[in-house]
Amino acid sequence: MKVLVIGNGGREHALAWKLAQSPRVVQVFVAPGNGGTALDQRLRNVAITDVNELADFAQAEKVALTVVGPEAPLAAGVVDVFRQRGLRIFGPTKAAAQLESSKAFAKDFMKRHSIPTAAYESFTDATAAHAYVDQMGAPIVVKADGLAAGKGVVVAMTPEEAHQAIDFMLEGNELGVQHNAGGARVVIEEFLQGEEASFIVLCDGHHVLPLATSQDHKRLLDADQGPNTGGMGAYSPAPVVTPNVHARAMHEVILPTIAGMAREGRPFTGFLYAGLMVSPEGHVKTLEFNTRMGDPETQPILMRLKSDLLEVLLHATDGTLDTVELQWDRRIALGVVMAAAGYPMNPRKGDAIHGLPAPAEDAMVFHAGTTLTDQGLLTSGGRVLCVTALGDSAKKAQQRAYDALAGVQFDGAQFRTDIGYRAIKR
Repeated sequence: MKVLVIGNGGREHALAWKLAQSPRVVQVFVAPGNGGTALDQRLRNVAITDVNELADFAQAEKVALTVVGPEAPLAAGVVDVFRQRGLRIFGPTKAAAQLESSKAFAKDFMKRHSIPTAAYESFTDATAAHAYVDQMGAPIVVKADGLAAGKGVVVAMTPEEAHQAIDFMLEGNELGVQHNAGGARVVIEEFLQGEEASFIVLCDGHHVLPLATSQDHKRLLDADQGPNTGGMGAYSPAPVVTPNVHARAMHEVILPTIAGMAREGRPFTGFLYAGLMVSPEGHVKTLEFNTRMGDPETQPILMRLKSDLLEVLLHATDGTLDTVELQWDRRIALGVVMAAAGYPMNPRKGDAIHGLPAPAEDAMVFHAGTTLTDQGLLTSGGRVLCVTALGDSAKKAQQRAYDALAGVQFDGAQFRTDIGYRAIKR
């Protein structure tokens, strides 16, 4: 069976790596892939990103299953195109992907279906947005409405920071983010106290299968300082998601979302990621939805998954997820992101990467922003690598990951030294 993974990041490397382990898989294509997928003999990079050309390729190669990694092809309607041609693909339609591609749509959807989330307002007019911040005060959260590669959120601790974010996102539209109707828009919402967790499930339109819980580290620097990023590391499971919190997440967030999407005529298939804020009392509120697996959460989650991912995704595309039970490694998995110089706003490219450790049963380096050239392996994006390891405790998983990372070198490399500190503290 041939499988196609769409995307070029660390999440896609992990998906392709896991799918290649299935005894039924003879070839995994990654489009366009990265340096890490190029180095793996079981994977083959394909230099295609256009949605229609991807469908042409899948037809020509008789690809049995396509899995979509990143948000941009989903927002562009890749699932709709593949389905129109009778091709099996796992991911949400363009209409369903609006849960991620428009923060304003997601917030309005949650309000309609009584899904717990932060109070908010949406603005296209900067003057009105500034007035709202003056009225509400700080801390407050400013979000660009649209896909911003994990960089469209500013947690403003002062009114001045919020005003700067509004000017940056609306007046200059520095992120270049367009909402679905065109132009720039921001969502401004209340600041929530608590601990964040990533709650990711598989959906087949009707049934829901939760994956292992995880927690990522959004800030660039140790102790959660510095600017927000796409994620500087993650671990699984997340101790903050107790059995009570898990039940609340399913019954107050996930199941009403799936039911609501079906009622509104856009049934949800694919990975649904709910970013949750868990209060000290164990209440949950939804910070955001993603309509795909998280990055870097995918890497530790798939390190722990013992089930055959191909078989699981075939059930997901057949609508029979209710017959699946997932098997997990009891160990903790932890991944540390190594980012390029200048990340997150101005990442440098073209630095040579040296000292990668060989893959091991308990440690794996997943590539994100890398490319394989005649000069060797070079950096090609903001988040370059995710060094991921398993351990019997959070502390041991952390130690193993940092041991594996110790020999890896490229100029200007940035990484946090405290990934997993919350789990260890608990």
